[in-house]
Amino acid sequence: MALTGVEIFKMLPKTNCKKCGFPTCLAFAMQLAQRKASLDACPDVSEDAKQKLGEASAPPIRPITIGAGARAVKVGEETVLFRHEKKFVNPSILAITIKDTDGDDAAAAKISECLTSEIDRVGQKLKIDALCLVNESNDAGKFDALAKAVASKAPDVAVILSTENVDAAKAAIANFAGKKPLLYGATEANAEEMAKLAKASGASLGIKADGLDALSTLSDKVKGLGVEDIVLDSGAKTAKEMVEHNTYIRRAVLKKGNKSLGYPVINIAVREDNMLETLIAGLSIAKYAAVVVLSSAEKWKNLVMFTLRQNIYTDPQVPMQVEQKVYEIGSPKAESPLIVTTNFSLTYFIVAGEIENSKVPTWLAIMDCEGLSVLTAWAAGKFTASKIAAFIKDSGVEGKIANKELIIPGYVAILSGALEEKLEGWKITVGPREANALPSYLKSRTA
Repeated sequence: MALTGVEIFKMLPKTNCKKCGFPTCLAFAMQLAQRKASLDACPDVSEDAKQKLGEASAPPIRPITIGAGARAVKVGEETVLFRHEKKFVNPSILAITIKDTDGDDAAAAKISECLTSEIDRVGQKLKIDALCLVNESNDAGKFDALAKAVASKAPDVAVILSTENVDAAKAAIANFAGKKPLLYGATEANAEEMAKLAKASGASLGIKADGLDALSTLSDKVKGLGVEDIVLDSGAKTAKEMVEHNTYIRRAVLKKGNKSLGYPVINIAVREDNMLETLIAGLSIAKYAAVVVLSSAEKWKNLVMFTLRQNIYTDPQVPMQVEQKVYEIGSPKAESPLIVTTNFSLTYFIVAGEIENSKVPTWLAIMDCEGLSVLTAWAAGKFTASKIAAFIKDSGVEGKIANKELIIPGYVAILSGALEEKLEGWKITVGPREANALPSYLKSRTA
C-alpha cells in the first residue's frame, strides 16, 4: 500500500534543511507521496528509512528501460487503471518486426522505416521506438547476421530479440552489449538458461506463458532466478484475449497487490491484414500494453498509432502548451500583420499552420494562458484586455512592426474596446472566429 505524506514525514530527518529543494520535510514528504519527487533528493535520510520508503514508494508496475542513449525508451511505472484518475506515465513502445528470413533488402527497408518514422505533432516528436528481431528460421547464424546488420545500421534504436532458441539468443545479444535489449522468449522450458543470459548481458527478459496462472508462476520463477526486469506475454492472441488478459493483469496488480504480475505487458499485434493489425494495435495501446509489436510502419498507420498513443498518454490534468513569445511565421517584416492568441498547443499549431497555408508572413503573439483555449482562457480571466495589453507591451514586438495594429480572435471580439483603451495608439482588429478562415482573411488584407 502507498504511504501517506504524514507517514513518509515520520521517517524523514525533520531538519527542514532544504537540501531536497523543498522548504520543509513535510512539503518534501507530500511530494514523495504524490510521486512527484525522488527520495534520492534527501541526503540525510537513514538507510533503514530509505529501504522502507523505497519499497513503499516503488510503483506497482516495475519501470523498465529498453535501449540506451538518446533513443532509450521506458515502460511500466503505471499507478492507475484509468487516465482520468491521475495519468498514464510511460507511453507504449511501438516496434516493427524484422525476420531473419526476410532477406537483406527487406531488412534494410524495415530499418529505414524505423529511422525515418519521426513526425512532429503538436510540438512533440513521435516515432517508431524499437525494432523487433524475429528468429523465424530458428537458426543461430541467421539470427546473428540480422542482429549484426541492425546493430550496424541502427545502433541507437532500442531492440527486442524474439527467440526461444537459447543458442540464437546468445549469438544475437552479443551484438548489443551495454544497450539493454529486451530478450523476448523465456518459457517454462528454457527459463533458467534465458534468465542466466539476461543477467549476464544486462537485458530485460520477456517471458511467454499460456494463460495468466502459468504467467504468474513463470514470473515468480524468473524473479527467483535473479531477473528483476521482466516483460509479460500471457499468450493472448485475439483482440478479446488481449483486452481481458491485460485488464486482469492491471487490476490484479493495482487492486489486489499481485506482485507476480507487476511488470509491463507486451502484445504481438502482427496480422496479415494491415487494417486489422492497426485496430489490434490501437486496442493494445488503449488497454495497457507497454510494448506493441507491428509488422510494418506505413505513414498512414504511424499517424493513427502516434495520435492515439499521444492522446492517451497526455496528462488530462495539465493542458498541453507552448512557450509564451512572439513567433515569426514565414519571415515577417515590419509591415506584416500581428495576431495574438493563447498558448494552448492545439490552438498554436492550428493557427500557425493556417498562417503558413496563407503564405502571408505574420507575427504570431502567443500569450501564456496556462494552456487554455481562447474562449476557456477568456472565461477564466486569463485572456483579458489588461493581460493582453501587458503582454504586448512587454514582448518588444512594438519595435518590430510599422503599424500598431493587433488582430484578436473573433471569439473575443468583446475585448476590442477595452484593448484600445489599454493599448493607447493601437488599432484593434477583430479577426476570424475559426482558424480555417485565416488564409482568405490574411490574403484579403494584402490584396
